[in-house]
Amino acid sequence: MRIQEALRLPAEPPVRSAAPLPSAGDRPAALAFHDVRFRYADDLPYVHHGVTFDVPARGMTAFVGPSGAGKTTVFSLVERFYDPESGEITLDGRSLADWELSSLRAAIGYVEQDAPVLSGSLRDNLLLGNGEAADDTLAGVLKTTRLDGLAAKLPKGLDTLVGHRGTKLSGGERQRVAIARALLRRPRLLLLDEATSQLDAVNEAALRDTVADVSRTTTVLVVAHRLSTVTMADRIVVMDAGSVRAVGTHRELVTADPLYAELAATQFLATGG
Repeated sequence: MRIQEALRLPAEPPVRSAAPLPSAGDRPAALAFHDVRFRYADDLPYVHHGVTFDVPARGMTAFVGPSGAGKTTVFSLVERFYDPESGEITLDGRSLADWELSSLRAAIGYVEQDAPVLSGSLRDNLLLGNGEAADDTLAGVLKTTRLDGLAAKLPKGLDTLVGHRGTKLSGGERQRVAIARALLRRPRLLLLDEATSQLDAVNEAALRDTVADVSRTTTVLVVAHRLSTVTMADRIVVMDAGSVRAVGTHRELVTADPLYAELAATQFLATGG
């Protein structure tokens, strides 16, 4: 969906008075949607019907809801693959349209559910995010993403070849490589789009711990469908049919929102949209 969206996107969305973002990594970003309405084309139904929510700087915010609820579209709008038809999206209190597009996207890290790992060494794959990363920065990210142990046991450490498409790594290791790659760019906002959906329970738990660590210093947004991922979030945004129906913690929502309670009871939060 994201590739098709990008192909339909104008090369440069309009900018009212472009200003550079603070340097990536200077501080985590605060994000807010204010009554956002959006559809992909004039002849298509609205995907968002007045979506409103606030994400404070730092911490993890999870988006859940049935297929077609508009969860992944949140990410497309944050990255300005599209602009809302009405309403406003702000970063640090300023409209996204006022930021330089290049610096906005440079401040965002994105990890999808099947993150690509290329042939070459583990080091090569990590440094795709920032080829100028210092050794101590790389060491810190390896520790945060729990890849330091992997590197230590590989025959050539970081210079070990990972095989075609990372076949010598487990699914969880490949996802952690993708998150490490994103973190080496020192993003102010990290977007995880169904990043754990294809992992087994052991790898999913390891990645969940990684995300918890990352969220202590970075603003993390997660589109998730596994209950185990959602329960650790600082806040959960429950979406349904293009609207936000509830915001709260797992403990609050499981008693206050019938849709969330139903999704939680299945132990499986529906994917898509």
